[in-house]
Formats: sequence, C-alpha cells, structure tokens
Amino acid sequence: QVQLVESGGGLVQSGGSLRLSCAASGFTSSTYAMKWYRQAPGKERELVATLTTTGGSTNYADSVKGRFTMSRDNAKNTVYLQMNSLKPEDTAVYYCYAIGGFPVQQFWGQGTQVTVSS
Repeated sequence: QVQLVESGGGLVQSGGSLRLSCAASGFTSSTYAMKWYRQAPGKERELVATLTTTGGSTNYADSVKGRFTMSRDNAKNTVYLQMNSLKPEDTAVYYCYAIGGFPVQQFWGQGTQVTVSS
C-alpha cells in the first residue's frame, strides 16, 4: 500500500525552527520527484520545495529560499524539510507529494500543521 506520512509539525515562535519528515512506503521515493506544498487558510496550495531524482537538485519558492532546506534519506525512504527562521506567514498545513514511475503516478500525504506565532 502506497503511503506518504508527514510528521514534525507543531507550534513554534517566530524565528524558530522545525523539521518536517515525510516517510514513504509502498514505493521507492528516491525514484520519484518529491515536493512539499503548503496551504494556509483561505489561500491556494502553493509549492514550497522540490527535490528531483536526477542529481538530487532542489528548488525553492522565493518566499522560503535561504530559510528552508529539503533533503532525503534513501535508507529510510524519507524526505525532510528543515525550516529555519520561521515567520508567521509560514503558518499552513504542509503536504508531501510524490510524482514519478511509469505510468506516472502521484501521491499526497495527509498533511501536518505548522503554526508560527509572532
């Protein structure tokens, strides 16, 4: 059974840090492009970070560049999102997303809440 399970969300003060984890099962996440999205109340879901398969390069939204870092641990079939210097505007539900395979498949996690207090 394919699953993406996020963890690590919570309440943190402005300027603090959190590390989100996304544990994959039922497929090999290193062969998929992995992404983190977030959705704040009343707003559309936005792409935060991408980790590609080829070369493992990363891309970030301008709003988080220099503060967030995405990485993967292939042995644990898990990707991470290290979030530093958090701001109240980072408050959202964060979702893990995977796309890849042939035929192409895509999977979503259930989301984890991140709340940054000012």
